[in-house]
Amino acid sequence: MSKGKVLVVDDEQSIREFLGILLEEEGYPVDTAEDVTSALERLQAKSYPVVICDLKLPDGTGLEVLEEARRRHIRSRFIIITAHTTPQHALESLRAGAAEYLSKPFDVEELKLIVAKQMATATAEQPRSGISEFIGESPAIREILDLVPRIAATPSTVLLTGESGTGKELLARAIHTLSPRSAAPFVTVNCGALPEGLLESELFGHVKGSFTGAIRDNAGLITKAHSGSIFLDEIAELSMLMQVKLLRVLAEHRVRPVGGTSEHDVDVRVLAATNRDLKEAVAQGRFREDLFYRLNVIHLHLPPLRERQADIPALARHFVRQSCARFGVAAKRLTTDAIGVLQAYHWPGNIRELENVIERTVALEASDIITSGSLPESLRGQPDNLRTNRTALPEDGLDLEEYLTGLRRSFIQQALERTGGRQKRAADLLRMPYRSFRYYADKLGLIHEEDTDS
Repeated sequence: MSKGKVLVVDDEQSIREFLGILLEEEGYPVDTAEDVTSALERLQAKSYPVVICDLKLPDGTGLEVLEEARRRHIRSRFIIITAHTTPQHALESLRAGAAEYLSKPFDVEELKLIVAKQMATATAEQPRSGISEFIGESPAIREILDLVPRIAATPSTVLLTGESGTGKELLARAIHTLSPRSAAPFVTVNCGALPEGLLESELFGHVKGSFTGAIRDNAGLITKAHSGSIFLDEIAELSMLMQVKLLRVLAEHRVRPVGGTSEHDVDVRVLAATNRDLKEAVAQGRFREDLFYRLNVIHLHLPPLRERQADIPALARHFVRQSCARFGVAAKRLTTDAIGVLQAYHWPGNIRELENVIERTVALEASDIITSGSLPESLRGQPDNLRTNRTALPEDGLDLEEYLTGLRRSFIQQALERTGGRQKRAADLLRMPYRSFRYYADKLGLIHEEDTDS
């Protein structure tokens, strides 16, 4: 199968040669450039679905390449790489429109997966099409999907609840796609991913000079979603101050940028999501009751995957087809015994975990048949007492601390394996704060303190 061409932009010849060899072995034709000028010349002359671009270049930055490409209506998917990682660099890259941001030295296997994913996205012919993207025939899912067209037709605020990985963002996209606002932007914000000061600037915008680093005006994501929809994920993570500011936007439909002296009108539909119990948060004084009622006009709850086992075969087959297309390999099929293992597993990470497991399995399985033996051992070896949440105490007792340490080691190791070493995702899978995860993983020798999350 012919694959799209990749442009590698880096001032170091060794990096250009290494990535050229690596990607050509994966079947991607590769061109290279060493600076901003030559990169833009190549982008103007040829079509590159994916661009891997260094952040620091001799005559400018990778972000300048990206921004100029956008001005010229070049729609390449950019993967920004850098040896000088800072949260601000990552934020600026993603804000400018980069698809991914990677630190040097990067994991080779992760880079291959990212390039395959971005190539598939860049070359996909069909855009997202509402609820057709949402797979499921279980009664709980069918009830939700039957409601979506009616909900989409209204201007009402929607609160989506459910565990992490159950598909809340996908459902929010479906509501937007089927709504009268579908031609306008759909903007997503993770309210738990940024510190309060940065989140305020991202949401509401800022004026030039309002704080250190504010070198130009920023309209803010709420304003950028004007006439469209904004998806506020992890809404329960908002501070009380941010809750007050958001409440004002919902009540008055006006926004004041950070450092600004005037407000402006906004017309935006808010779709919010959380994996927390907001009613409990209100009772505990951690979430404003008035904001809760503003958000909870329409409430949709997505059940965890373990409560919709009937949907697992269709979801698994969908992810197999998707992964085969991404990797450019022949179609693979799941055997009955493999489906049985998938249905027996408890899926703490829900659909996102299932997708990751299938993607890893497709990548590693050489044949065109996926059996139970092709699946990770952690799925096949799940003990019955974990499913039932009951453990028998041995007759002669046990060393509880040693047992718990071993259990912690096993689950952290499995989480790291399942997420390809991505520590933040592994922490999410175990419902652990990222700092706690790194502490225990380092203490147990599963990572080293100097390791960075890729």
